[in-house]
Amino acid sequence: MDLTNINDIKALLARHGFRFSKSMGQNFLTAAWVPEDIADSAGIDKDTGVLEIGPGIGCLTEQLSMRAGKVVSVEIDKALKPVLRETLGGCENVEIVFDDVLKVDIPSLLDEKMPGMRHVVCANLPYNVTGPVISKLLESGCFDCVTVMIQREVARRICAKPGTGDYGAFTVFVNWFAQPELLFDVQPGCFIPQPKVTSSVIRLTRRSEPPAEVKSEAMFMRVVKAAFAQRRKTLLNALSAGFGEMSKETVEKCLTDSGFDPKLRGEVLSIGEFAKIADAFCAVLD
Repeated sequence: MDLTNINDIKALLARHGFRFSKSMGQNFLTAAWVPEDIADSAGIDKDTGVLEIGPGIGCLTEQLSMRAGKVVSVEIDKALKPVLRETLGGCENVEIVFDDVLKVDIPSLLDEKMPGMRHVVCANLPYNVTGPVISKLLESGCFDCVTVMIQREVARRICAKPGTGDYGAFTVFVNWFAQPELLFDVQPGCFIPQPKVTSSVIRLTRRSEPPAEVKSEAMFMRVVKAAFAQRRKTLLNALSAGFGEMSKETVEKCLTDSGFDPKLRGEVLSIGEFAKIADAFCAVLD
C-alpha cells in the first residue's frame, strides 16, 4: 500500500469508516516526496528517538521508522487506531500513544519509551495547535531539534526579523530557545483534503544557551509579551499597560536609562534589546 497515493488513502479510510475531522485539523499527505524530505531534514539515525505528533495514517511515521532507532507517535484521534494498526503494524520500532500531546508529560514519556536516546521531534502539525505545541516542546528542553510542517504564515513569523510586519512575541519566544531555519514550502495540492493555505517545513535547532543574558527569564518573557500586546502602542504605553505595578514615569525612566526612546515600538527591538529592558525592570521590581 502506498500511503501517499490518493486512491489507496481513500480505500484505506473507507475500509475503516474514517471521516476527516475539521476540528482536529486533519490533512493527510498525498505527495511521496514530502514525508521523505521531512524525514531526511530531521537529522535522525539509529541512535535517535523521534517524537511524532499527529501521525495521521502514518506516511511520515513510515519514513521516520526507516531512519530512527525508535518512533513514538502521539495521536489524539482514537478513530485512527484501526487505520494505524493496518498501516504501521509491521513497523517494530514504532509505538502509537493515543493521547493529547498538550496534556502529556513529555519528559516522562521520553524516559519511559525512549530512555538513553537522543531525542528529536518530527511532525506534520495540525494548524489549530501549532503555537501551543511548539511552545511546549521548546520549553521542555528535551529535544535537539524540532522539524515540523506548519502553516507558512506561522513559519514566516518564527523566522521574521525585527522591524518587519511578521515579527512578534512568538518570534522572540521561539528564537530564545532555538535557531529557526525555513526549509521548504508544501502546496495545498499535496494534501487530502486540501487546506486553504500553503504549508512550510521548518527546523528549530535547540540553542546551547539563550541568545542574551538576563537576570530573570520570566521577566524577559513578560516584557516581550507586554511590548507586543498592543502593536500600535509605543513601548512606553504598552509596557505601562503591562506593568500596572509601575508608574508610567518609572517605566519611562527605565527605558531612557537603558538608552531607548520611549516612543519606539516593540517590533523594532532585538532579543538583546528586550533583555536590556527586562533587566532594568528587574532592578526596579526586585
